[in-house]
Amino acid sequence: MNSINRRAVLLAGLGAAGAGALAACSRGSGSSSGAPSLVGPSSAAVVAADEKRKGNGKTQNVTLTAARAMLDLGGGVMADSWAFSGRTPGKELRLSAGDTLAAELSNQLPGRTTTSIHWHGIALRADMDGVPPATQAAVRAGSNFTYRFVTDRPGTYFFHPHVGVQLDRGLYGPLIVEDPKEPLQYDDEWVVVLDDWVDGVTGTPDEVFAEVRQGMGGMDMGGSSPSPSSSSSDDMGDMGGMDMSNMSMDGGGSDKASASPSGSGGMSMKFMLMGAESRLLGGDAGDVEYPYHLVNGRVPADPAVYTGKPGKRVRLRIINAGGDTAYRVALGGHKLTITRTDGFPVGHQQVDALLVGMGERYDVLVTLGDGVFPLVALAEGKDASGMAVVRTGSGSAPKPTVRPAELNGMIMTASQLKAADAVRLETKKADRVHRIELTGGMDKYDWGINGRRFDMNDPTANPLLVKQGERVRLDFVNRTTMWHPMHLHGHTYQLGTDGPRKDTTIVLPKKTVSVYLDADNPGQWMLHCHNAYHGEAGMMALVAYQA
Repeated sequence: MNSINRRAVLLAGLGAAGAGALAACSRGSGSSSGAPSLVGPSSAAVVAADEKRKGNGKTQNVTLTAARAMLDLGGGVMADSWAFSGRTPGKELRLSAGDTLAAELSNQLPGRTTTSIHWHGIALRADMDGVPPATQAAVRAGSNFTYRFVTDRPGTYFFHPHVGVQLDRGLYGPLIVEDPKEPLQYDDEWVVVLDDWVDGVTGTPDEVFAEVRQGMGGMDMGGSSPSPSSSSSDDMGDMGGMDMSNMSMDGGGSDKASASPSGSGGMSMKFMLMGAESRLLGGDAGDVEYPYHLVNGRVPADPAVYTGKPGKRVRLRIINAGGDTAYRVALGGHKLTITRTDGFPVGHQQVDALLVGMGERYDVLVTLGDGVFPLVALAEGKDASGMAVVRTGSGSAPKPTVRPAELNGMIMTASQLKAADAVRLETKKADRVHRIELTGGMDKYDWGINGRRFDMNDPTANPLLVKQGERVRLDFVNRTTMWHPMHLHGHTYQLGTDGPRKDTTIVLPKKTVSVYLDADNPGQWMLHCHNAYHGEAGMMALVAYQA
C-alpha cells in the first residue's frame, strides 16, 4: 500500500474553499512579530505581471488523467504504476509561443492520493505552478483542477507532480513550446525523455524513500563537513568540456554494489546503492538502485526507434525526468551540436556527449549517418544505461549494453556554455545576495538548505526574500560530498556573468556556483534539489516576494 505523505495529510480535506483560505493565509499582512508581508500566489501583483505576458489569443485545451496504469516498458517488462492517460512518458504537449494552455488535471489515483502538476521550467503565473501547499491545495482523489497560463517563451520543458516522490512514478510528459520565428534550420525533431525506473518492478518510490530516509547510521555516505574551509569558491567549470579519451569510464564498474542488510539497527537495504562513483559528478553519483533506465519509456532490450534518412539534420530535445540519476548521453558515430539548455539559446558547441542532471534539458542538432546507431544514456556512475536506436539504413540493432566511443570523448556540462547574446542578462550589480548552503548527508539523511529541513506544514517559515525589480545573486554553496541539481521555479537564472540561462544547474560537492536572476515574476517559488529524495527529505526553500 502506498503511504500517505505529510502533504497529503495536510491537504486531504482542502477543497476549493480550502485553496482560497490557503492563498489568503499566505498572502499575509505582516504579523505582530514583525514577519514580512508576502505576495500571495493569487495577489494583484501576480495578476498584473501575468497580464503583461504576450499571448496570441489561442487556447489549447487538454485533459490529463492521473490514474493507476499497467505500463509496458518493452521486453516483457510490465510495471504497475501511475501515469497520465495510461502511458509514460505522457502524451507530448506541443504549443506555439504565445498560446494559452488550459490543462485539466483529473485525479483518478487510488485511495485518498492527492496530486498536482508542476510545469517545469515555465515562467508562469504563481498560482498555476502546481506546488501544494505553497501555491495551491493539492488536488484530491476524484477531483479536477484546471491549470491555465500563457506559454510565452519557446523551449523544451516537461510536467510532473510536486507531491511527495510522485515524480519517480510514471507521471510526467514533455511540454514543447515552439518558436514561430525559429532561427534554427533542421529537417525533423525527436523528443528524448530519460528516466530511472523502479515503480511497480522492485518496489515503489514511497518504499524507496522510507528506506533511504533512515540514513546510513555511522556509515558516512555523503555528509557535510563541519569545517568552513571545506567549501570552495570554484564552480564546476573545471569538470566541463573535458576530453575523457584518456580517462577510464566512470559508468560504475566493480565498485558498484547494492547495500546489504546493515549493522545500523539491522536495517534491510533493498533500494540503497553504494559505491556509485563519478569523476564528472565529483564523487558519489547517486543512492538508489534502479532495475531499469528508460529512453522514451522503453528498456534497452526493446528500445524506442527513430527512423530517418541519411544526411538529414535532426533536432533532439533531451529531457532528464529521472529521480536520482544523471545521464551521460551520446549518439554512436555522431557529433552533437548543443543549441539550447533549459529552453534558452547558447553559443553553439559541438561535442561527443553531454551530461544531463535531473530536471535539465538540452536541445542538440545532429546530421544523421547511414546505418543503425545507439543513442545511449549512461547512468552516470551506476554501471547501467538506457538506450534508443536511430535507424537510417540496413543493419542489426545494437546490443542493449553497447557503450559507443563518444561516451568517452569530449563531454560538455552547462558550466562550459555561454548564453547567446540575445538572452544574456544586462551586467549590473546585485541588489540582493542570498547564500544557499546545501547541507546534510546520507548518515542521517538530513538534506537541507542553510542547515534546515524545509517544512511543508509551514512553507512560508524562513523564506528567502526578494523584491520585484531587484537583480538577485544566489550563491549555491555545496557543503556536502554529493552533487545536487538545484532548480528554481518561476524564473531562469544565469550562471555567472555570461554563462547559460537555466532553471536547473548541477552544483558539485564542496563547490560554489553563483547565479544571477531578475526578480520579475512575483509570488512564492520553490527552490530545491531535483533529486526527488533529497528534495522530499528537506533540501528545499521558498523564494518569496515581499509585498
